[in-house]
Amino acid sequence: MDRRTMLAKTSGSAALAGDPAFARYANAALPKRAAVTAGLEPFAGAWDKRHASHLLRRVLFGFAKADLDKALSLNSANCVDALLDVAEETLPPPVSTDAGDTGVTVGQTWTTVAYDGNFNGTRQRSLQNWWMALILGRKFSAREKLILFWHNHLATELDVVGDPKYAYMHHLLLRKNAVGNFRDLVRQITVDPAMLQYLNGDSNTNTNPNENYGRELQELFTVGKGPETAAGNYTNYTEEDVKAAARVLTGWRDVRDTPTAEFQDKKHDVKDKVFSAAYGNTVITGRAGTDAGTLELDDLIKMIFAQTETAKYFCRKLYRFFVYYAIDATVEANIIAPLADQLMKADYDIKPVLATLFKSAHFHDAANLGCQIKTPMDVVAGTLSLLEAALPDGADPIKQYTLMALMVGEASRMQLEIGNPPNVAGWSAYYQDPVFYEVWINSDTLPRRVQFTDKLASAKGYGYPTGNAITTDVLALANATSKPGTVDTLVSELAAIFYPITLTDVQIKYLKDVMLSGLPEYEWGVEWDDYVAAPADATKIKPVETRLRALFGAMMQLAEFQLC
Repeated sequence: MDRRTMLAKTSGSAALAGDPAFARYANAALPKRAAVTAGLEPFAGAWDKRHASHLLRRVLFGFAKADLDKALSLNSANCVDALLDVAEETLPPPVSTDAGDTGVTVGQTWTTVAYDGNFNGTRQRSLQNWWMALILGRKFSAREKLILFWHNHLATELDVVGDPKYAYMHHLLLRKNAVGNFRDLVRQITVDPAMLQYLNGDSNTNTNPNENYGRELQELFTVGKGPETAAGNYTNYTEEDVKAAARVLTGWRDVRDTPTAEFQDKKHDVKDKVFSAAYGNTVITGRAGTDAGTLELDDLIKMIFAQTETAKYFCRKLYRFFVYYAIDATVEANIIAPLADQLMKADYDIKPVLATLFKSAHFHDAANLGCQIKTPMDVVAGTLSLLEAALPDGADPIKQYTLMALMVGEASRMQLEIGNPPNVAGWSAYYQDPVFYEVWINSDTLPRRVQFTDKLASAKGYGYPTGNAITTDVLALANATSKPGTVDTLVSELAAIFYPITLTDVQIKYLKDVMLSGLPEYEWGVEWDDYVAAPADATKIKPVETRLRALFGAMMQLAEFQLC
């Protein structure tokens, strides 16, 4: 695959992926590439910078040199285990930084005070800023990437849910189950107050059944459609199954004062619910009483998760998020089917399935390296990690949240706003066939990506209203290479970390030319040695720093920097 061509054809596209002109540049069909025959057998290749970086790019939001060093100190299997060792955590809750929110003092959490719709906006922004700070926490853990996976797969929208406390509770549910049990999480999500609000489960009653959640539960969250067999009917479920599922779920509502979900038995449909042949004509017995809702929900979840297609559908979602979007017959047979079988045998615990995938020869196959386009969150958080930018901690929440708000805004303008996916299907990069990841890059978003990285590479840094700025210590980054005074070593070692694929000789020469700006290579060594001999002398620092900033800026402007 020509990764550069993949980017070049999208970077000139019209303003947004939804613009009809985008079709001139995006995939008209899934790209052709050599079949990846490697399977789920353990990766047996050299555990080097290339493969360690590949794993870190896919399961973290970027990585610093210390992360790479840690990964290389382990073998490939142990590194995966370390990344999936998601321990219990105790986190401080989001706090208010808005003096206008009269319901809570600045610096105190709003998650324990009464709901007040007048302050939904400011509290939602607080939640997003808190979440961004966790993403930028740079822990050697797959947790944050997995939370984004779940947020995309079991999508809700802050703006639709309309209650920041519900959204906070929903987020904690995803955090707690990041490497947990898929079936148990879906069961909890079904009666989660945020989801009840988002997909109208709170208004689903025996006299007025609402089919929204019953449909999305099957179509998007679990079994998937499969081929259409008739209007509104699919291989894996039918329109009657949607109606039957909705009837099973009648009577649930959210209780804002608590906030919890409760079951109202008087609003529950007590008749039997008959499902189609897709579910083996299963009958969920109608029940009455206060435990009817729980018992019928358990039966519904049990029925759906007994389907092999539920496991396959979920494994395809994992594959498209962590590996690549194109799933051909070989991948379906060699990767998806055995992963689905493992998932069902593990009773839907996802950790062993993730471990198998990340440790596999298939995951590390050359065709799967650098084949993704970075998400906006990988651009924002990943670049800050790569450049090891110093960020404010929670000691001063106003300072921290001010910066986090800017980072949320940067990712949003690149088309990924945490907390607000476009719709219940999540971000189209993971399902819009045949375009997929290419929707991230267009004539509006690509310049925004470059403007963001240019600011980080500049001497002024990325400024924000408090008068502080995120600056890149280019001298420290250069010093972390083995021979910073040697141009070839400096550029090649940085390139090995910055890019998932190998640059051409022409590209390396271009980067060196930008850095040297006509200076002979040996003179760079002299300048560097002069700086090392007098590291506090501004006259020695400036020429070295100026060249390094030019280098880092150029490196992040290359198309290959947008690959993951």
